[in-house]
Amino acid sequence: MTTERPPLDLVRIALVGVGAGLLSGMFGVGGGILVVPGLVFLAGMEQRMAHGTSLAAVLPISVSSLFTYWAQSNVDWPVALWLSIGAVVGAVLGTRLLHVVSHRALALGFSALLVVTAVRLFSQSSGGGRTTLTVVSAIVLVAIGLATGTLAGLLGVGGGVVMVPAMMLALSLPPSLAKGTSVAVIIPTSIMGTLRNRRNNNTDLRAAAVVGLGGVGFAVVGGWLSTVMSDRTSNVLFAALLVTVAARLLWQVRSESPTGSAEV
Repeated sequence: MTTERPPLDLVRIALVGVGAGLLSGMFGVGGGILVVPGLVFLAGMEQRMAHGTSLAAVLPISVSSLFTYWAQSNVDWPVALWLSIGAVVGAVLGTRLLHVVSHRALALGFSALLVVTAVRLFSQSSGGGRTTLTVVSAIVLVAIGLATGTLAGLLGVGGGVVMVPAMMLALSLPPSLAKGTSVAVIIPTSIMGTLRNRRNNNTDLRAAAVVGLGGVGFAVVGGWLSTVMSDRTSNVLFAALLVTVAARLLWQVRSESPTGSAEV
């Protein structure tokens, strides 16, 4: 016996896109941290479908954010290239490891890493710009991208919340440059993830289109806000975002535990 999926509330889904667009523009993230719970709680979408739909919705929003940062010369293309190589491979790896790696252990470890990174960002001064890329730094960037793509595939998070602080702390990139570069990397990652999810019927393209179109304009607004805020304010707000992502992961782990509202 099959149950029909309830009709989608397009107005609520569009509002999710508005919030995701602002997040993407302001922080250089994909917006999945807002899209996934928004689709689950506001639109009543099943969790797995929400993850796949989120990746598809992120694409137009990220493209809009990219043009905003690019217009301000806030994209480091060589860094984006090496990160993208690792991220695309990681997106494939993450989906393959989905039923092998302990979701609970990974989420707990990643949450701890996000909190530590947030503390570092609170005390981080403005970056002065990176030095010339070397073979070693290129390998490091590929590794960061690989971790980013893998986490995106396993947990439905990653993207900017990994890459932006990594570029700021490891490469001393200024916040605006790190965010613009992150958005450039999110685009190929979301394309790869969406193609794989489509094969598994884990994407609602109509909902993704509504979210994406709802967020495109607000991604431009968020990108403008990012360029006018100080580096210190940007660091503090991004640190707060990391803590929020960590809290969401911990809540998700708790809800999936046998003592909580377990999923069957």
